[in-house]
Amino acid sequence: MLQSKRERMPHALLIQGPQGIGKLQLAEGFVQSLLCESGDTHGEPCGVCPGCRWFLAGSHPDFRRVEPEALARQSAAADESDQPVPARNAKPSLEIKVDQVRALDDFLNLQSHRGGRRVALIHPAEAMNPNAANALLKGLEEPPGQAQFILVSHRPARLLATIRSRCVAVAVPMPEASASLAWLESQGAAADAASWLAFASGSPLRALQYQQAGGTLARWRQALQARDLDALVLAGDREQLEELAEILQKHALDQAFAAYCGRSKYGTAAGSKSGAAWLRYARLMGRNRALARHPLNPRLFAYEMLAAMPRE
Repeated sequence: MLQSKRERMPHALLIQGPQGIGKLQLAEGFVQSLLCESGDTHGEPCGVCPGCRWFLAGSHPDFRRVEPEALARQSAAADESDQPVPARNAKPSLEIKVDQVRALDDFLNLQSHRGGRRVALIHPAEAMNPNAANALLKGLEEPPGQAQFILVSHRPARLLATIRSRCVAVAVPMPEASASLAWLESQGAAADAASWLAFASGSPLRALQYQQAGGTLARWRQALQARDLDALVLAGDREQLEELAEILQKHALDQAFAAYCGRSKYGTAAGSKSGAAWLRYARLMGRNRALARHPLNPRLFAYEMLAAMPRE
């Protein structure tokens, strides 16, 4: 029964939904179920067979993960927190490159080590640069036998339409707020959980990340409430510029929501009557979030963002 279901499985799935709701964990669980060698008729991975043990150890011969170098280095640092990741001169790439996708050809065209599927997980799929996306398209159009593609995407609209058309989309909805709060409490993040969940637009994983890194973000939120812009100026820290642009954008949107709807969404200070000005500022901060990764002068860029803030 289980084997027949696996044989009817589409060769490519696109797991899509908002960032921070657990899509990657869902995809990993599904991959483990595909590689599990037990006879569970429900498809749940057993966790004890050779396939499960190899997958959990990150060494399954029939599985490949494709992700930007920056994410791969973060994962390595988390897995080996007691051993620092070697320093490199080049900044790790935020893109999935064509060589990474082309490397899947040799992997997927080989015979399976365990007699089942060979699975490639691509996350986040929208991080593929144009050459990588075109290289993947060739594999999706003529998939090797027993090859399984799992794409995970926060922004599926950024994918090529031809890639989306060759995948079966699996939409993952935002969890209920009560379920997210219960999960945050189980992770030891009960303090201010509702506030951080609102700031994360309802995404529980992002809320947990915000709270765990909360020192800087919490100070910035307090500074915005007190209108203490001097406290928001960075000491030239390039890595925090995108976070600053994000909190300024959410603050601006809350000010606009308060002006037009009488309530806020992200839990930042609200009470302005200049809704149009704050909406223009929010759009500007949206553009700055993309530019914040490559500023010529981080401190000057921070000053520029703050100087453009409406005064009402």
